[in-house]
Amino acid sequence: MSKLPDLEAWAVFAKVAETGSFAKAAADLSMSQSTVSKAITRLEGRLRITLFHRTSRKMSLTASGEASLVRAARILSEGEAVEAEVSEQSKSLRGTIRVTAPMSFGVSHLGPALPLFMQRHPEVTLEVNFSDAMTDLVAQGFDVALRISALPDSSLLARRLCTVRILLVGAPAYLEQYGHPTHPRDLVAHRALRYTHARGGEAWRFHHHKQGDFAQVVPDILQVNNAEALMPALRAGLGLAMQPEFLAWEDLRAGRIEAVMEDWAAPTIALYIVTSPGRARPARVQALMAFLVQHFADAPWAVDPERNAAAGDDTR
Repeated sequence: MSKLPDLEAWAVFAKVAETGSFAKAAADLSMSQSTVSKAITRLEGRLRITLFHRTSRKMSLTASGEASLVRAARILSEGEAVEAEVSEQSKSLRGTIRVTAPMSFGVSHLGPALPLFMQRHPEVTLEVNFSDAMTDLVAQGFDVALRISALPDSSLLARRLCTVRILLVGAPAYLEQYGHPTHPRDLVAHRALRYTHARGGEAWRFHHHKQGDFAQVVPDILQVNNAEALMPALRAGLGLAMQPEFLAWEDLRAGRIEAVMEDWAAPTIALYIVTSPGRARPARVQALMAFLVQHFADAPWAVDPERNAAAGDDTR
């Protein structure tokens, strides 16, 4: 006997016992009568017992059938209940959504956005993972991921929400002490606050519409694996950093830091909402995706996705 029970055959048995007829059970289960008959024969052969007394006029349960009926009926009812519940959750805004997002972006922008969604949909439960690691949506069971990159993985279904500019920034006090660089080669005389996961590695990369591309390694005094941790050192005037606009925009607006060398553009990245292919998205997941699309379209640091083509890769 195999270890896995023949749950389908037990459910069919329960339906036949309930209706008293192979034909009626087949109709209720949307099966052919031969399929129902084969399921019962298969179960009887597997257990080496007879479940029904069959005559030309009527059918009744044997002693073994009577002894099995309560538990078989429970298998049928539990199966029907779980399918009904899952089907209802796929259509209604109830149930759990598992989300993953980069650490800095998730804490600074996704986290503050979620209370409004939760207020609108109180029966939805959110499980949120903040990590700069590249998570496997399928293997780790996530419904939705936010990613900030060029997204080279074409096996995922992705919607680009907006372009995210990377800016070279420094505090006014730092720039007064060390001067304003005007060309990437000037950066060799400066101090770098460096995000270690940047795709360019140690070199900072730029493009000028007339002078082309240029990469420069800048001596660093601080390396971190989370870009938000660079902000205190930036504000203190300790160095320059290449920061995504979603982290820097408030400090830029307040004048605590300044963008420099603006005619030299760093490779842009983009914010994507990503799901796994080949999986139906429940209504609750679709609702969250629509909410995030609208929310980040209105973000003050967001750039219309049609304006720039993404290049490079970042997680931040």
